[in-house]
Amino acid sequence: RDGAALAAAFADLEGSVSGGERVSEVDVDLLVTGLRASQTGYLDNSFDTIAGYGPNGAMMHYKAEPGSSAVLGTSSLFLLDSGGQYVDGTTDVTRTMHFGEPTPRERECFTRVLKGHIALATAVFPEGTPGFVLDAFARRPLWAAGLDYRHGTGHGVGAALAVHEGPHRIAHQFENKVPLEAGMIVSNEPGYYADGEFGIRIENLLVVVEKNTPHRFGDKTYLGFDPLTLVPIQRRLIDLELLDSAEIAYLDTYHGRVRKEVLPLMGGAANEAARSWLLASTEPLPPR
Repeated sequence: RDGAALAAAFADLEGSVSGGERVSEVDVDLLVTGLRASQTGYLDNSFDTIAGYGPNGAMMHYKAEPGSSAVLGTSSLFLLDSGGQYVDGTTDVTRTMHFGEPTPRERECFTRVLKGHIALATAVFPEGTPGFVLDAFARRPLWAAGLDYRHGTGHGVGAALAVHEGPHRIAHQFENKVPLEAGMIVSNEPGYYADGEFGIRIENLLVVVEKNTPHRFGDKTYLGFDPLTLVPIQRRLIDLELLDSAEIAYLDTYHGRVRKEVLPLMGGAANEAARSWLLASTEPLPPR
């Protein structure tokens, strides 16, 4: 349901902005909130929406205000971090979009963030592992290019409760030694922020699950993640030359699940534009 609301929002935004309509950051907040509110079980937003275009996206906790919010365009990146409270769960999702033609630098930075996102999403680790051990999985592709971000990689999320809820987290603060356990929900949100230029973040919520590994060293259970967030990741921003075959396969599988589970929730002819956007956004990546 949350994915259907966001897909409808992004379809609307892409059509409006690329068509030259005036859309402000505050307009985006109103649009996304309205589409979420139309979903069954919606109660409220889970936090204040962060909608930042261009340099505003580089401010990690930016809040657009009427009268001073930027107007979206086709020459820079747009970061949207938002979430909803529903009777049966809490959401927190970030996507970064470009409504024009991204520069090679923007595509490289985005793809390195994506590689880190995939590395954490596909991690397998023994029970008893605290979150800080996994933090470097998400940062390694950025570190390889001398890039980084100034926030943690993941926080716990309640079920129809607090959007930031401990005791677990994934961050480089070594003092938090709470191990990840099956059933815990945690965000996966690496990013990159070029001060005064643009911001990039890709955030999904993950649930910790047991993994059926071929071996069980130390007679331990091994854990991994399944994604709960089902929203397309923009293909236009991906530099395929930076992805390996396993990363491409992961993204194609993820988008296949988005299409399978979200499309039936997007209604009929009245939502044809949004359905078409979702289908195009979840096509398999082209061969390199």
